[in-house]
Amino acid sequence: MSTKSKSGSSSISELVKTVVYALLIAAVFRTLLFQPFWIPSGSMKPTLLIGDFLFVNKFAYGYSRNSCPFSACPFSGRIWASQPERGDVIVFRHPRTGEDYVKRLIGLPGDRVQVKDSLLYINGTPVDVKVAPDFVEPYVAQGLQTHPGSRPNCINVPAAQGGDCIKRREIETLPGGVSHEILDVGETRADNTVEFSVPPGEYFFMGDNRDNSIDSRFSQSDNGVGFVPFENLIGRADRIIFSSAGNSLLAFWDWRADRFFKAIR
Repeated sequence: MSTKSKSGSSSISELVKTVVYALLIAAVFRTLLFQPFWIPSGSMKPTLLIGDFLFVNKFAYGYSRNSCPFSACPFSGRIWASQPERGDVIVFRHPRTGEDYVKRLIGLPGDRVQVKDSLLYINGTPVDVKVAPDFVEPYVAQGLQTHPGSRPNCINVPAAQGGDCIKRREIETLPGGVSHEILDVGETRADNTVEFSVPPGEYFFMGDNRDNSIDSRFSQSDNGVGFVPFENLIGRADRIIFSSAGNSLLAFWDWRADRFFKAIR
């Protein structure tokens, strides 16, 4: 074999090694530290908008089998576990479908949670709610605000193509002091619920877009989330890295620069 051939083989070998090492580092980073996550729906508006891109903090609560892609970590339970706090925005694995969801943690193990006339009660006590300016965004058919073929829920129904969709905005303060924005568009079947008793080792989640969120208020048999086991928590959503209101990352005119590196509260 000529010197030139040996040099070519060596270059290919080094390239393969570099690619393998890069993939291994990326896999470790994604499994143990931060997992990228695109916001695909409006259930957490106004905290998270469709098109927000964030990294999920995976070491916030320790690791379970769901910390690995395809739930492939070879152990049960949780290692280096740390309990989540009420009000955390968390990405978790749906107990039945295995899909990744992002919602706000409302009920801890042992809590009693109920919604009456759109007001959240925790352990029999209503949370503090203050009125805030309305949430307004344009309704664009086939846009990112809503799924193709459907219309957004607005208080000014029906919202016209290209017009404003208006939702009532409030500031909700949970026990422990976490305050965050929620949206309300009127009476829905989720505005009045039974009282839920959160089992040990499980959690109760709700979306901030209260009338447009399939969450723990709905049982899994009703295509909802139900209670979520501790093992299913993937990580805490701490900060938005990038955000775009468009369908292409190259469409810089759709970038929402005011949301870049924004803390999630």
